[in-house]
Amino acid sequence: MKLYYSPGACSLAPHILLREANVPFALERVDTKTKKTASGADFLSINPKGYIPAFEFEDGAVLTEGVVLQQYIADHYPDAKLAPPHGTKERVRLDEALVFLSTEVHKQHDLLFGAATPDDVKATLREKIGRRYDLLEQRFADGRPFLMGEAFTIADAYLFTLVNWAGWVDIDTSRWPRIGAFVQRIAARPAVQAALEAEGLKKAA
Repeated sequence: MKLYYSPGACSLAPHILLREANVPFALERVDTKTKKTASGADFLSINPKGYIPAFEFEDGAVLTEGVVLQQYIADHYPDAKLAPPHGTKERVRLDEALVFLSTEVHKQHDLLFGAATPDDVKATLREKIGRRYDLLEQRFADGRPFLMGEAFTIADAYLFTLVNWAGWVDIDTSRWPRIGAFVQRIAARPAVQAALEAEGLKKAA
């Protein structure tokens, strides 16, 4: 299996999870502007959508969409216990969290990363993301170590990745100390440290 990635992008979440599950895999960096891979391949010929992450399997099949990749890892490597079984209430709650992170946190960053986005629009987006962080901060008020409770799941790798974008888009996360403590806990995991090091992001945590 090969993971196409860009340092610190949403591909960091499945990268972390592959290491958590001890899955053998290769990494290939993608220049998201030129759409070229580190080996010189045209990334659009691999994933016509043009964005990362993507898995390429030994038979040449390609799987895309970050949340799908996260769930693929959890479901195909159940011994890693990265998600509850399908059909359980716990799995539905995990799915709920993943959709929230994807639509209400992740996608809100797109315009913030855009150089052409007007400053007033960026200010509105920061306020909206801040309200989403308020909700996430509240989830940790009961002392839970992880987003879903007592066990590390795929949602934690995803949230960790998203919160690490805050500094890139001028969001001060000191307003949410419980989220800050969560990031420190996740950053200390050996799989996370290995992923950050592999992507040249050790200082990101």
